[in-house]
Amino acid sequence: MSKYRADKVDLSLKGMSETDIDAVLRIEKAIYAFPWTLGNFNDCLVAGYRCHVLIGDDKLIGYGVQMLILDEVHLLNLTVASDFQKKGMGKALLNFLIDDALEHQANKMILEVRRTNLTAIFLYESFGFDQIGLRKNYYPAHLGREDAIVMEMVL
Repeated sequence: MSKYRADKVDLSLKGMSETDIDAVLRIEKAIYAFPWTLGNFNDCLVAGYRCHVLIGDDKLIGYGVQMLILDEVHLLNLTVASDFQKKGMGKALLNFLIDDALEHQANKMILEVRRTNLTAIFLYESFGFDQIGLRKNYYPAHLGREDAIVMEMVL
């Protein structure tokens, strides 16, 4: 279990388990208009994806899901509960996930982010992610579909 401190909160990262899914789903549904489902998270656990939860002062406050493909990691989901956003928790979580990727000999990380999610784009750019592509109509949106920016960082 990795340790970190942000905004006077002691943080740790641990592997996500089935017992964490209810808390993860509560955060997911509160944050996103089109949240992942119970089936999405269960499928990731069963498939052996790198699923982690961020614990702050003994409370689940965020999570990340990564798919390891040979020497590449695809960051599928990085989410922090709304009460803990803009306090360095996303940065801490991304640091944890990058460390995990490096421990598994990954040499790059790739992700998609909604074109309109400027906060996330800024976070990723601050870590050295670069835009490498655009996926048209990738995400569901209230009025149709929304593009995704594809970003990559060499580890």
